[in-house]
Amino acid sequence: MSVSKSNSLFHRIQKNNLAFYSSLFISIILFIAIFAYYLIPDSSPNANNQHLELSKLKPGTEISFIRLHKTENANASSLFKKLLYGSIPLYKEIPFQSIQRRKEGVQIVPYNKLTNFIADTLTFQISELQTNKTKIIPTVDPLVFKKRFWFGTDRFGRDLLSRLALGLRVSLAVGFIAVIISLIIGTFLGSISGYFGGKLDSIIVWFINVIWSLPSLLLIIAITFALGKGFWQVFIAIGLSMWVEIARVVRGQVMTFKNQEYIEAAKALGYSNFRIIFYHLLPNIFSPVLVISAANFASAILVEAGLSFLGLGVPPPVPTWGSMIRENYSAIFFDSAYLAILPGLAILMLVLLFMLLGKGLREALNVRSN
Repeated sequence: MSVSKSNSLFHRIQKNNLAFYSSLFISIILFIAIFAYYLIPDSSPNANNQHLELSKLKPGTEISFIRLHKTENANASSLFKKLLYGSIPLYKEIPFQSIQRRKEGVQIVPYNKLTNFIADTLTFQISELQTNKTKIIPTVDPLVFKKRFWFGTDRFGRDLLSRLALGLRVSLAVGFIAVIISLIIGTFLGSISGYFGGKLDSIIVWFINVIWSLPSLLLIIAITFALGKGFWQVFIAIGLSMWVEIARVVRGQVMTFKNQEYIEAAKALGYSNFRIIFYHLLPNIFSPVLVISAANFASAILVEAGLSFLGLGVPPPVPTWGSMIRENYSAIFFDSAYLAILPGLAILMLVLLFMLLGKGLREALNVRSN
């Protein structure tokens, strides 16, 4: 019976264009977020490979690099470790403007966005770099390559495209964890409140109203201060503030369905209250909870971006879209407006996708008529 219900749910979503295409795009985005370190140009941890001389490059700029082997921290990361945390660069990459072969070695002119005169004064020979714990392979040509910064670089010379992709991972993670926490708390409190009623229902409803009356952002900030500043603390704080609406909906649905004949039959057969709630009631109220969860996912992304913009979100150097806007919002008035506009557009598009998914699910599951 549960298999047929899941199949009918899948077919209804598939027939609804809005739900189908939004879920398809979200699946693609989820794939990009999971395998980000294998797809982005900068696979260093947190895409934090800095080149100060490449600060605020325009989108599409192509720079020539020469790659030098490192003698320390040169162990390659495992596939799973790279998937989660990235990999420590095995090479030192030096951007340059020109390169010439000489008898004593290879002479390069480091890249400089200022004048050629300043760059020429900084010329050095690669053979001299051996004293800086680096060494050069005798064949130089394979070590020279070009890298294009499709979205430009930030003020520290970090690849903006790579940091945007890793920021996508943070946004999806906070939405997923917040929705899971809100589902667990809201479903539990709402189901026992609606099923048992009486004084227990009055106490839970009073607690729901108290939490509902508090401003969400202030509640999240208070929980964040109580738990401490950190990666998981922010996710938990957001989840602990988003369960109220789910609890109210679940309570109302349970109160409606608990008087149905099949629930009375389950009681007559001697089934426990736990089995009646979790095996007979909750599967029948899944549709409105799923729609609310999609909306909560979008809200969690916005809240996390707001906290990061205020400096209360995930601490650096982990890239988040809100912190990227906070670091570069003043650039909107200058020639580097893309540094703040691109993460803002990313937030807009991701939130819009989940809102469209929620709307599509509401139409596909026919929540209003139910």
